Amino acid sequence: MRRWGIKKRVLFLALMPAAGIALLLAVYFVSSGIHSLEQSLRERGLAIARQLAPASEFGVFSGNREILQSLVDSAMREADVTAATITNMDGAILAASGKSMGPPILSDYRAGLYIGVAEQGDVLNFSAPVFQSQTEVDDFASGGVSSGASLKGKVLGRVNLELSRVSTQKHKKLLILNGLLISLLGLLASAILAARMSRDVTGPVRRLADAVEQLGRGRLEARVSENSGGELRTLECGVNAMATALQVSQERMQERIDEATERLSYQASHDALTGLVNRREFERRLEKALATAREEGRVHALCYLDLDQFKIVNDTCGHVAGDELLRQLTVLVQGKVRDTDTLARLGGDEFGVLLDNCPLEQAVIVAESLRQTVKDFHFVWKEKPFVIGVSIGLVPISQDVGSLDVVLSCADAACYAAKDLGRNRVHLYREKDGELVQRQGEMQWAARITRAIEENRFRLYYQTIMPLQDQEHEGRHFEILLRMVDDNGQIVPPMAFIPAAERFNLMPSIDRWVVSTALGLYWKLLPECHCSGGQCNTCTLNLSGPSLCDELFLEFIKRQFTLYKVPYKNVCFEITETAAITNLAKAMEFISELRSLGCRFSLDDFGSGLSSFAYLKNMQVDYLKIDGSLVRDMLDDPMAAAMVSSINQIGHVLGLKTIAEFVETEAVMEKLREMGVNFAQGYAIERPRSLEDLIAAQQELPTL
Repeated sequence: MRRWGIKKRVLFLALMPAAGIALLLAVYFVSSGIHSLEQSLRERGLAIARQLAPASEFGVFSGNREILQSLVDSAMREADVTAATITNMDGAILAASGKSMGPPILSDYRAGLYIGVAEQGDVLNFSAPVFQSQTEVDDFASGGVSSGASLKGKVLGRVNLELSRVSTQKHKKLLILNGLLISLLGLLASAILAARMSRDVTGPVRRLADAVEQLGRGRLEARVSENSGGELRTLECGVNAMATALQVSQERMQERIDEATERLSYQASHDALTGLVNRREFERRLEKALATAREEGRVHALCYLDLDQFKIVNDTCGHVAGDELLRQLTVLVQGKVRDTDTLARLGGDEFGVLLDNCPLEQAVIVAESLRQTVKDFHFVWKEKPFVIGVSIGLVPISQDVGSLDVVLSCADAACYAAKDLGRNRVHLYREKDGELVQRQGEMQWAARITRAIEENRFRLYYQTIMPLQDQEHEGRHFEILLRMVDDNGQIVPPMAFIPAAERFNLMPSIDRWVVSTALGLYWKLLPECHCSGGQCNTCTLNLSGPSLCDELFLEFIKRQFTLYKVPYKNVCFEITETAAITNLAKAMEFISELRSLGCRFSLDDFGSGLSSFAYLKNMQVDYLKIDGSLVRDMLDDPMAAAMVSSINQIGHVLGLKTIAEFVETEAVMEKLREMGVNFAQGYAIERPRSLEDLIAAQQELPTL
């Protein structure tokens, strides 16, 4: 029943009471009719017996059988009488008619029963006594039971009647059939009425259900007729109102979705800051231009723009000023290109211009116009004026052009060639261009370095730093060096990939790998490392200039020390003089923080650059590393020797220990010892070796 629909439920509720009542009435009336038929047959038999018994008195008394036979024959003419007999007291039959179905049933006179009644199958037997006339007897009581009067005569004989019940049984069956028929007709009428009523109730409900189902499937135009009454009409009006509200909401929502889709489509293809097309859309249009160049022979040009000195605006005035600068420049540059051209923002301060159907001569003119426009632009932020420039790489797009990646790579290389040649200029891409060949080689190295980082194909080497003087308080001292394993498994020296890593800002990632790996291996490098009694083992790690400017790098180093439980005082960080001067404020902050924890610092390549002794006295370093080019030539070049001696003396005055690198001969080492240089590092002492060798053979390390 739980799965029945409302129509079945209504029919069930309407028919069940009617069916129950009809069944009860049928049973009642059929049983009453059957009882009436039985009672009527019994009363007729009793009536015949009551009439026949007194009438037989004379015949029985006189023995006149003819009279008795006529009496039984007349009794046979009554309905349902099948046999009638009259007997004397001895049971002898005086008269008989019909075919008896069984022995007579005698009434018990002594028990006060005058007419006996018995059922024998399909026959109802009656037995009545025949009394003498002088005996006064009450009327025969119904059912053969004495009314209570006393007997006043004797019994002369008996009258026996047999009445057939066949006719009564037929009437019973007919009565039952009629009762069933009437019940069925009543049920049928009730079913018709219930179906009519259920149709009036369930029809609207079904229409409501269909409408709700269609609404659930998204067909919000579905409606239901409002022709019912009462609560059903309220539901119909409510469903229609709900459908109308949903349809209106859907239309509004669809409008918003269309607007949002259009907005997202625009945002997906445009830069949010400048409103120019973004890199993805620019590459899509460039791909289309490449196809027309190959298939239709059209000529286009690509300009790759990189702003010069933009970082100064961001660093001094903040990103808000930088954003405003980009917006103003965008308006100026858009006015210098055609509507058919595409100006796009490709990155932070990088732009691209696709010159459609533009020969090379005209493209050069447009590129120079763009450069001059940017150069003439004077940006003022809070009364601070700024003059910037732009380096532009120009690539012609003709029928024999390469793929999208190749064109972009050439444009990028040409742009950086313009920067390398002095900035604020246009560099035209040409094959066999030396600047571009170098640039593309570095780009290839950048890709190889990135793969090496991802595939963990860097290796650590070490080189001993040996004391030249009597350094009683110095323990083992060595520098960690970096090598890369190329795709063929060959070891690549650092100068082959470090310039590319520096140019493409990959050094912070490499420095993180070196610091984490070296500190992770520290206890294997120096298992008995100690720093007591003035003796301290030292492991030197090189850091690049960009890492000093990375605000997260300092916290990264601290986490590595905590993670590997390495003492700060056993690690020395080495930075180059150039990196320190270029990022002086950041370098001094970085050095101060780690020195406060116990780390030491070494200033590398001192003497190769400006060699500003003015900043050196404010630089909190522990070691001064003399540039190797001076050390290597000091025996043959008096100027180099004088500079080595001068740097050593100034370092000692400032309380710094000096280290000479690139010591390749015993003669150079002896000269350095005479000058008072504290440490030496180079092939004359030890060639760089793999850290794996150091870990495997700790006892082979020189005793310092």
